[in-house]
Amino acid sequence: MLTVHHLNNSRSQRVLWLLEELGLPYEIVRYQRQPDMRAPKELRAIHPLGKSPVVTDNGNTIAESGAILEYIIATYGNGRLIPQADTPERLRYTYWLHYAEGSAMTPLLLKLLFTLMPKRAPALLRPLVRKVSNQALSTLVNPQLKQHMAYWEGELGKSEWFAGSEFSGADIQMSFPLEAAAARGGLADGHPKCVAFLERIHARPAYARALEKGGPYEVGR
Repeated sequence: MLTVHHLNNSRSQRVLWLLEELGLPYEIVRYQRQPDMRAPKELRAIHPLGKSPVVTDNGNTIAESGAILEYIIATYGNGRLIPQADTPERLRYTYWLHYAEGSAMTPLLLKLLFTLMPKRAPALLRPLVRKVSNQALSTLVNPQLKQHMAYWEGELGKSEWFAGSEFSGADIQMSFPLEAAAARGGLADGHPKCVAFLERIHARPAYARALEKGGPYEVGR
């Protein structure tokens, strides 16, 4: 049976959601973040990088969210949650599946990093670290994030879902960047189509079932 090595409050929540959407049987092995929010060392026994999500299935160990979604949909989806081949929707699907981690998460991770740095710096260095962090946020990170959020808003103005008129794995993959942007990037300010997208996915029964099984999920908080 497919096993999800699930780290609390992490990207592996998307994998649980995908499995619930497909109605597939699976097992969960749970891991708790350490006080510093890092994954526990036990995950290294599953994958050398010790990151989540990771799934094991029929002797295979698959890491990286996009690769996991592709594997599950190709192996068990029976044509569900993926547009037909050789269509514009399929091309968009592939793009968003890779864009979510390849491009969208970079400014969001930098936003989190530069926000946390002053709080975790030694007291004597805190004013200097805060000054450097604020400069990086205002001149580099926030403008990039604003550009990405405007891009999502424009694309969701073309169709209800990221790959077209039908819900797909691309929407599951893109959920994490949008939820992170809503938590720490100001997504609610001037991006009504993005907010509506989040409302639609949060209303899906499979999303709710995944939350029940995965536990508390607060992206970026």
